[in-house]
Amino acid sequence: MPTQDNKLLTKKYQGYIFDLDGTVYRGDRIIPGAATVINQLQEMGKSIVFVTNKTTGSQDEYYTFLKNSGVDLNPSQIMNATMVTGQFLVRNYKAQTFYAIGEQTFIDEIEKLGLKYSETPADVGIVLITLDRYCTFQKLETAAKCLEKGAKFFAANIDTTCPVEEGEIWDAGSTIAALEKRTHRKLELHFGKPSAFMIAAFLEYLQLPAEKLLIIGDRLETDILMGNHAGIDTALVLTGVKNFLNGDAVATPTYTLESLKDLL
Repeated sequence: MPTQDNKLLTKKYQGYIFDLDGTVYRGDRIIPGAATVINQLQEMGKSIVFVTNKTTGSQDEYYTFLKNSGVDLNPSQIMNATMVTGQFLVRNYKAQTFYAIGEQTFIDEIEKLGLKYSETPADVGIVLITLDRYCTFQKLETAAKCLEKGAKFFAANIDTTCPVEEGEIWDAGSTIAALEKRTHRKLELHFGKPSAFMIAAFLEYLQLPAEKLLIIGDRLETDILMGNHAGIDTALVLTGVKNFLNGDAVATPTYTLESLKDLL
């Protein structure tokens, strides 16, 4: 249900952090009214950044999709978990060999940074987990063997599902849970929402105090929890994944909206 005073959402805040999947679009379709809202906010002089945990596309691909969907933006406004993961790896593991359960775009982007990809467990120093719509039993077993040989256990994101037009599909969090059970290893670090790594990335970009920012997303355990961690107000939209709004919720939104079009 929309917040009782939607005008507050444009008067109170100067910077807006938008999730993508389930918030701005779902599957291959822009959510009705989303492009209009984003464009109007920018015409009002608001600062906007798009922050997504999805790693199946590059920054340029997300930019092209949004631009073709009627959103006025530039590529630098898009941050995804691949970029934040890569920044950490370059700073700390530049010459390391990695194995990934992830799609080819993700692997290619990490390789471009200088890390080497291998499917030989004895050679792998880091296992990276992210969304892989083509995940197989063999990929899971290769990752497990790498972890059993002592590889670091990292994830680009921890979403349990990803929203698509038909509903939701298996995402990194479900893969992580399976590997934790299989190997008795715990995930060591993740770099997407709601991590401190992602918070630092968009704060550096926006250069605005927390009280002037609003995070808009569809997922309690990533978008809304990230805002709670950072002391930033949040708006939960109901166009994406199914959330369970009860006393056991992992995070509490400041506002709840039917969809992005209710922001104005």
